[in-house]
Amino acid sequence: MAFHPEDLLEDVGVPGIAAGIGLLVLAPFAVKAGKPLAKAVIKGGITAYEKSKGFLAETGEVFEDMVAEARAELAEDRSQKVLNAAENTPESS
Repeated sequence: MAFHPEDLLEDVGVPGIAAGIGLLVLAPFAVKAGKPLAKAVIKGGITAYEKSKGFLAETGEVFEDMVAEARAELAEDRSQKVLNAAENTPESS
């Protein structure tokens, strides 16, 4: 069964065709009226993106600092264990 463009108009009738023509006529006006709203939404998105970039960078720095502190503490614990093990080991002559 092949697609035929006439199939689209078959069940629409006169009111459907009139509505379609009306939409085609009004579309440019709708686009023109919606342009300021679209620009405002885009501006808001850009502003939110820029603010979130700063927040994420700051959060990343805090996280990196915590990781560095945790690694330093682990290294200190390991070196302390090595020192304790060396102190408890009897020297062999």
